[in-house]
Amino acid sequence: MNPGIFNKQYLMTAGPTPLPPRVSQVMAEPITYHRAPAFVEVYERALERLPKVFKTGNDVLSFAASGSGAMESAVANLVVPGESAVVAAAGKFGQRWAELCDAFGADTIQLEFEWGEKVNPERVDEALGALDRPVRALFATQSETSTGVLNDIRALAEVARSHDTILAVDAISGLGAVDLPQDEWGVDVVIGGSQKSLMTPPGLAFASVSERALAAAAENPGRRYYFDWAKTAEGQRERPANSPFTPAVTLWRALDVALDLIFEEGLEDVFERHAILARAARAGIEAMGLERFGPDDPDANVVTAARMPDSIDGAAVPRLMRDRFGITVAGGQGHLKGKIVRIAHCGYYGAFDIVVALTGLEMAVRELGHDAEPGAAVGAAERVFFEAGVAPEPVT
Repeated sequence: MNPGIFNKQYLMTAGPTPLPPRVSQVMAEPITYHRAPAFVEVYERALERLPKVFKTGNDVLSFAASGSGAMESAVANLVVPGESAVVAAAGKFGQRWAELCDAFGADTIQLEFEWGEKVNPERVDEALGALDRPVRALFATQSETSTGVLNDIRALAEVARSHDTILAVDAISGLGAVDLPQDEWGVDVVIGGSQKSLMTPPGLAFASVSERALAAAAENPGRRYYFDWAKTAEGQRERPANSPFTPAVTLWRALDVALDLIFEEGLEDVFERHAILARAARAGIEAMGLERFGPDDPDANVVTAARMPDSIDGAAVPRLMRDRFGITVAGGQGHLKGKIVRIAHCGYYGAFDIVVALTGLEMAVRELGHDAEPGAAVGAAERVFFEAGVAPEPVT
């Protein structure tokens, strides 16, 4: 086999995700001073538009960090050592909330759900009701990237309100791919990151914080500095907008352009594009005789996970796809390592990205011994695109 035939590289992971050329190009411009008018104009414009992605009237507080930095900001501002914090976890990133709460000295109550299942709001409600002490905050994950499962944040917000508990949600991979109308659902804190559906490199972290959550943080001073919400909110509300620390100026330029692209497409159309891509990925996985991992959910449009057959070495699939075919996908994490393969479709992805990923997966599992009909996955994906009205009708 001529290895040069597969010389192009395709990134199909849920973060970092591919960058639109316009985003890459603006980062090559000369760097600017973060207090110069040329940068402040970009900074203020992006800060003004970010809440539209969160669908909120809140300030979206920003930090030069990965998304986990914004998660840490939520814990640092809400958790009081020795007091209860509840974490609803159904995957690796749900567990990260628990690890953060432990690090800040909370009496962490972790409600664990099977990886590949949704968090059950009724069980969370029962757990909160059974406690004989108040709970300062409930921490949950919208899109559990390690499994592809999308949790019911609207229901969890109702549970949190009924117990007068603040809800903080990690929406790092889902923000900009699936809808989470923060104000309509009454979610107190929504966490985001630049490197996934926002089509920007890693390094910007966001926390959209309600006035209720800001008030709760003010009652809990100390034990934080860089991630202090009040300090960040005060600076961003100044005119001109200010940051208490040096912002990642090049990344803000990139985000400004990425937001242009999102609103040029239209946020609702962005959500629909992700839904079509996810349907195509699910159809292709099933067509090659693989089982999808996780429940049937038409809203799980961030990552699609395929369970690897016991008859093949599942851990070899991502490696083969990367090293032989130039397609980088993610394998399983934790106890799912070698058992699933995850194809992302959050951010700068289109129909042919899904076709390429499915083709690579089909070729890899066939080489490792799985009996899949060549081209079956692509045919199934094409039918989804036809049914969605984005591909020509097949000739019969």
